[in-house]
Amino acid sequence: MGLFSACTSEGTPKETNETKAATVASVRQDTIPASDSTLKTKPVATPSADSAAVSDSTASANPTGIVVKDEAADNPGAILPHKRIVAFYGNPLSKRMGILGEIAPEKMLAKLDGEVKNWEAADPSTPVQPALHLIFVTAQGAPGKGGMYRLRMSDHLADTVIAWAAKRNAIVFLDIQIGRSTVEQELPRLEQWLKLPQVHLGIDPEFAMKNGAIPGRKIGSLDASEINYATNFLNDIAVKYNLPPKILVIHRFTQRMVTNYKNIKLRPNVQFVMHMDGWGDRVLKKSTYLAYIKKEPVQYTGFKIFYYNDTKKPGSKLYTPKEVLALTPKPMYIQYQ
Repeated sequence: MGLFSACTSEGTPKETNETKAATVASVRQDTIPASDSTLKTKPVATPSADSAAVSDSTASANPTGIVVKDEAADNPGAILPHKRIVAFYGNPLSKRMGILGEIAPEKMLAKLDGEVKNWEAADPSTPVQPALHLIFVTAQGAPGKGGMYRLRMSDHLADTVIAWAAKRNAIVFLDIQIGRSTVEQELPRLEQWLKLPQVHLGIDPEFAMKNGAIPGRKIGSLDASEINYATNFLNDIAVKYNLPPKILVIHRFTQRMVTNYKNIKLRPNVQFVMHMDGWGDRVLKKSTYLAYIKKEPVQYTGFKIFYYNDTKKPGSKLYTPKEVLALTPKPMYIQYQ
């Protein structure tokens, strides 16, 4: 979760009954002067009718990392479920949006090495795939030049993070916080990187604003129809460039962040991760995972660990790999912020 804006009390999302029952919403704030450029886009084919997400009972019946059959898993180069992904999240232009930008690149990569070893030790049967998860389109508290309440990072930033990842044979996720823009408007620009076999996609519904809302003041949402556009876009890229399966990570920590989840379409060249993105103590995090990830399964699951926010409460400790692996289904995507 990230938000480039002036730090004010109004920047924190209002707590709802949903967040009280499960987790606490976090908005990371910072200010980075940059222009809100407008880029030309081209239309992409509309989604076709592929297999839909499974019913709630499937997740509890299967203790492994996958909750529904993955057609893409047998494709050459597929990462899931053959490897567990361990990712560092953030933006190099901010020290307050996650570990990816919090410390110098070489120190950050060394710390990632350490987390990879921790997960390998916790589950020797599952190799670990390191990853860098870059917030590439960032939500804004102000409308910006285009009036979309979002800021597109430079091409150079994506290239830089991809180069860092290559030092560790890591994959890269480009994450978008669309503000008042749309998934359809933001994805075409990303094709130049998504056509690389090691680059994948993340979308944060928290900052997908509807009905004139401002990022950071309310928690946003994405509907299955918007998510289906993204999975179809990724599937088309995989076919067009003859690539291994693409991975889509969707962040979630309330029910309303993703609507009509049963209508999410699974594609033959895309692997889908619904990622638990809430912070708080271990009881809150587990209840969020059970309520919004396990009970509304799609394909694979993810789990986020906040180095700072998860330990705010006195006596709180970070989840260890072994504790995360005790969850059912076992998360196959782990993100550190």
